[in-house]
Amino acid sequence: MGARIESWEQSVLTKAYQALNTPIADTFSPVERRSRKEAFKYCERLIKYNSHTFYLASSLLPRHKRMGVRALYAFCRATDDLIDQTSCAADAHALLENWRARLAQYPNVYDPVLLAWADTRARYQIPHGYEIQLIEGITRDLRQRRYATFAELAEYCYGVASTVGLMVMHIIRFRGEAALPYAVKLGIALQLTNILRDVGADWKVGRLYLPLDELARFGVTEADIARGVVDERWRALMRFQINRARGLYAEAKPGIALLDPEGRFAITAAAELYRAILEDIETSDYDVFRRRAHVGRWSKIRRLPGIWRTTHTLAESGEKRKTVVRTGDIPVTQGDERWRELSL
Repeated sequence: MGARIESWEQSVLTKAYQALNTPIADTFSPVERRSRKEAFKYCERLIKYNSHTFYLASSLLPRHKRMGVRALYAFCRATDDLIDQTSCAADAHALLENWRARLAQYPNVYDPVLLAWADTRARYQIPHGYEIQLIEGITRDLRQRRYATFAELAEYCYGVASTVGLMVMHIIRFRGEAALPYAVKLGIALQLTNILRDVGADWKVGRLYLPLDELARFGVTEADIARGVVDERWRALMRFQINRARGLYAEAKPGIALLDPEGRFAITAAAELYRAILEDIETSDYDVFRRRAHVGRWSKIRRLPGIWRTTHTLAESGEKRKTVVRTGDIPVTQGDERWRELSL
């Protein structure tokens, strides 16, 4: 079983495989159990407030993996917030350098995000390269506000989203390197969904992520976006982008079978609930300037039984095409003395 590789994917897949083989943290933060527990609780509150979709999806994981995924989300959110704290690039770079320095040390009890993240990346042996690539991807917003082609945009999406999926995969556990291309595609699909939903909001802060060559192909100008014009040109462009995103979601689906069974439902839910945002964009006639597309809480809950069935169908299909691949293990098993000491 293997994901079909597009020409634009070559560079991002190279990055994914290179980062897989970078060093991992081999020790845990020497802090007391109470401080660790409070740190993970803080991360839980952060994701619950900022992302209802990922909070719901992470709730479908076993407790220890749920905590790890939420610590990762908090780390990503805190890193991204550094960019948004200031409009001055020099100040943002200084904040990021300080953040990197703190990452290199054992976090203390006064930094709950870094404490929870340090525990998570060590416990699940997350390669350091993905963390570096994530920070570099987020930093890209400081120097680039336009993207000439989709290949260029895909590089950005990989940095800010696929890296997150690859780290989540280590927390959940996966069957081998064959899973990487699927995680990369899912990350790009999720970020592209974000981009389509937030065109209007991004424009207000001076950013435009839609590829410029594709805007030109459909006859859409930056002046049109500034005015929030929704006409046939815009609808055609959005249909094209939505079809691309849906294609990426579909191509990522078979990779669910390569994940540990405990994590398949959560990842399928995250993908399907986010994909549903595309439907809401269509329902609102592609007007992403005056209304932020979303999926309501009860709509998400109603979709879960169907997502559960989809998960099992994907798993059964994967078993029929099963290949021998390397297991991505975590460093501490649940029967290990260190696990009992670290569990909250």
